Amino acid sequence: MGRVATARARATAGAVVALTLACGCTAQAVGTAGKDDEKAAPPRRTAPDAPDPTPTRSPTPKIKSPVSRAELPPSKLPEPTPPPTSAPPRPRTTPPPPPPPPGPVIMAQGKRGERVRELQARLRQLAWFHQYPTGLYGPATAAAVKGFQAKRGLAPTGATDTRTWARLLRMTDEPTRHALYPDGGMPPAKPDRRCLTGRVLCISKESRTLTWMVDGKVMSTMDVRFGSEYTPTREGAFQVFWKSRDHVSTLYDTPMPYAMFFSGGQAVHYSSDFAARGYGGASHGCVNVRDKGRIADLFKKVRDGDRVVIYR
Repeated sequence: MGRVATARARATAGAVVALTLACGCTAQAVGTAGKDDEKAAPPRRTAPDAPDPTPTRSPTPKIKSPVSRAELPPSKLPEPTPPPTSAPPRPRTTPPPPPPPPGPVIMAQGKRGERVRELQARLRQLAWFHQYPTGLYGPATAAAVKGFQAKRGLAPTGATDTRTWARLLRMTDEPTRHALYPDGGMPPAKPDRRCLTGRVLCISKESRTLTWMVDGKVMSTMDVRFGSEYTPTREGAFQVFWKSRDHVSTLYDTPMPYAMFFSGGQAVHYSSDFAARGYGGASHGCVNVRDKGRIADLFKKVRDGDRVVIYR
């Protein structure tokens, strides 16, 4: 019985091995006999991993455009988005300070005199007064003063106070006599000592005046003008040697009414050009008078032989 069982067991084991080899599996011992049966079986061969049933999408390759950004027309370029801007803060302005109160008034409308004439001449230097100085503080002078005050931050009253006068003095030059009397009317200069005796036509180039004097006494005064630098009026002491009521110049073919000749072709006479243009013109050497009434009266009084003194 023992041998029969052992033979059957071996036959069964051989069948199992054959079957296993046919199926591709690793043969394992069956049974419990011997120590070899207790050893760990070798690792089983497994089939390779099956592919993932869920397909994955491969990334789309990037295709470089044959046209560069620089070659695109301007209309197709994307417009840049301007950064957000905020309105700039408004500067805080402070109102100008009020003008200082005016000082004591020196001159105002209605006043006359040489100081008013100086005021007008100084305002004329700054192009605020557009007339010749007259010495009368009228509406035109008040308007000029008011404009000057407003421009300089002073109280615009139109009256000349101490603050206004001080500012005007700092900004202007001392007016000359001709600036004070650009259109004549200048007070006569001090008479030359040669005018103090006898009958004399005393003519000052400085004051541009002719004063008719008899024995040092002033009888009448009138505005005169002289020759230009190219035809100057001679200076010195002369005598009237010829009078011609309706004279016409043979050299210049111009009228010379009430002419009183004292040196060659130079004479004291009336000038319509002087009356029309004032000191904007000049004579050819004669002494021009523009007041026709005064020269006509003087013509009646002057005699041949009366002296003529012309000085600076």
